[in-house]
Amino acid sequence: MLESLNNKIVAITGGASGIGLATARVLIAQSATVYLLDRDEATMSAVAAEIGARGIVVDLFDYPSIDRAVEQIVAEQGRLDILHANAGSYVGGNVWEGDPDRWDPMLHLNINAAFRTVRAVLPQMMKQGSGDIVVTSSIAGVVPVMVEPVYTASKHAVQAFVHTVRRQMAPHGIRVGAVLPGPVVTPLLKDWDPKRLEAEIAAGGMMEPNDVAEAVAFMLSRRRGTVVRDLVLLPHAFDM
Repeated sequence: MLESLNNKIVAITGGASGIGLATARVLIAQSATVYLLDRDEATMSAVAAEIGARGIVVDLFDYPSIDRAVEQIVAEQGRLDILHANAGSYVGGNVWEGDPDRWDPMLHLNINAAFRTVRAVLPQMMKQGSGDIVVTSSIAGVVPVMVEPVYTASKHAVQAFVHTVRRQMAPHGIRVGAVLPGPVVTPLLKDWDPKRLEAEIAAGGMMEPNDVAEAVAFMLSRRRGTVVRDLVLLPHAFDM
């Protein structure tokens, strides 16, 4: 039997745009109660009103704000069923030409903030004896992508974290998995090399955020005895 998402309480980081917003739309369509967690208050408030979500301003570089958001959700709803740890950033390019000062915020967001966000929800989910955590990883987490070595390293760290935390949380009834998309048309593409982006789009090597959102919903709707540990999602022309 599939797991119903009706009345599930969901938190999504980076929820005001891209994959996070698309996932919110899909889960709300399945009658979940969704909280968007994002630092862009104006955009988040507008899209939350549009889609019927709730918004909490969270700066993932300010760790206490993550804890406060979780506390607010639990205070309002009495529980938290699903975390989609989705927020992330991207920096590509050759290492010897790269600016390490640009790497640091990306690594901070993709690794430290993601880990802290997962940590923030675990006590409540353990208390409940149930919960789902899905982390937005990347195909770069399992395939070394030559044009983006630092980003690839950050997603390899995410994969290691997801796999180990999943095993720690299994006895507590908490499922932990990762969705690993290939290239997706999101605001992160502003950091792509323009020539690479143009070539990928022309070749059909890109996906839409909704493709990933529907994959996340698939993961969450498996029966409780099943966990989708890694779901790799690629555009048809990715390997062509």
